[in-house]
Amino acid sequence: MLDSDVEYAGFWSRVGASLIDTVIVLTATYPLLWLVYRGDWDRIFATGLSEQPQMLWMDIFINYVLPFAYTVAVWLLWSASPGKILMGMKIVDAQTGKDINLKQSIIRYIGYFPAMMVFMIGIFWIAFDKRKQGWHDKMANTVVIRSSE
Repeated sequence: MLDSDVEYAGFWSRVGASLIDTVIVLTATYPLLWLVYRGDWDRIFATGLSEQPQMLWMDIFINYVLPFAYTVAVWLLWSASPGKILMGMKIVDAQTGKDINLKQSIIRYIGYFPAMMVFMIGIFWIAFDKRKQGWHDKMANTVVIRSSE
């Protein structure tokens, strides 16, 4: 069981961590898309203005599969994303306070989708929840805490 003196990470600090993580993922994916589409920005951003067709499976791999694999891997490796590490946070099991497992990591990642579907209510939920859990945290039984490590 988590100690009563644990400090849950709040909404705005988690937003900051997410922005850092977004920059990291975009820094990795955009050069890959640049190589695949040979610098055709209309294809990279899927504007529909390019003369060349999109490569659907490559888009899915670079834009969805790689970020999923990267995120789950860093959560398992460090119990946090780079943004959370820089902001002094850690993702732990809500009951035990121990590192999260593969199942929780996958559920947590997939849980972002319903959490963001309707005006991001499941994300804003963090600001009002007593344990600062978003819907994705509740689904995976995780919490984000302040870490001294």
